[in-house]
Amino acid sequence: MNNFRKLTENIMVSQQLALADVVVAARLGVALIVNNRPDGEDPDAPQGHDIAAAAAAAGLNYVAIPIGHSGFSEPQVDAMIAALEQAEGPILAYCRSGTRSTLLWALAEAKQGGDPATIARTAAQAGYDVSPIRAMIDMLAAR
Repeated sequence: MNNFRKLTENIMVSQQLALADVVVAARLGVALIVNNRPDGEDPDAPQGHDIAAAAAAAGLNYVAIPIGHSGFSEPQVDAMIAALEQAEGPILAYCRSGTRSTLLWALAEAKQGGDPATIARTAAQAGYDVSPIRAMIDMLAAR
């Protein structure tokens, strides 16, 4: 049931992963899965430990940077930057719909000096709207 959407050459985002999606990700060359969904948000969905175990079994690295309803924090953005920098190949980030993963990627890109218009365009090409956090993107890019 994978619906991996490519943001960049090395970054894909997705809705909630099923365990079988981890195997598909490995076949596509993904090196790191980033979980942006808090455990318990949907008790019927595979939880972080389930995805982490499937990732390990498939030879993939895994990191959890949960984004709850309270929004984004600078430590989360920094954790995403670290994940992007340390990955030894393509990354697949997921949450409920892919939106939080895309927004966190956008903030990480901005904090690293990315152009806000390019970030917004890249997200839009994958079907995501960064306008709810555009002011944050602009602020981080201006630093």
